[in-house]
Amino acid sequence: MRANGVGFERESGLEPGAYFAALTEHPDGVHVYAELEVGRATQEDWNRVIGGILGLDPTDLMRRALARLRPEPRIVELVGRARREGVVTAMLSNSFGLTPFNVYKELGMWEGFTDVVVLSEEEGVRKPSPEIYRRTVERMGLAPEECVFVDDHERNLPPAEAMGITCVHATDATLTEARVRELLNW
Repeated sequence: MRANGVGFERESGLEPGAYFAALTEHPDGVHVYAELEVGRATQEDWNRVIGGILGLDPTDLMRRALARLRPEPRIVELVGRARREGVVTAMLSNSFGLTPFNVYKELGMWEGFTDVVVLSEEEGVRKPSPEIYRRTVERMGLAPEECVFVDDHERNLPPAEAMGITCVHATDATLTEARVRELLNW
């Protein structure tokens, strides 16, 4: 998925980088995001904490912050082709929370997008914990060596690789698509 935090920051009157700093550098932001991802905080908790850090109205903040988030068309098509050709697919995501705003449903990445959906919020564990990869592979009915894992955060790759999963660090949609096609012999 592609996000544009710059547009949200500009629209909200924030300094450039403020939104991502609230999520990744501010101790309260880091904590509430981690708790949200494993289901120990609600999206409303996240809205309140992040809104407080940024000095923004917390009402429906997650929806507003993710309004510009879009699935990468090349990757959506790649997943669709894989499914049409009988390749088992899964979406493994550190959750944004599902209520009141379900970003996956909003983006069409919910029912029927992949064969298996594994969300950290529902599992009580998040990437890069090896346990969430084990659960995903198990639900796919595959051996780790039969799987390809694509993620845009490099820190999420080593635990999957240690299990024998082939990993692709998604830094560019064109390169990611090419690498996955190569791995699938397309």
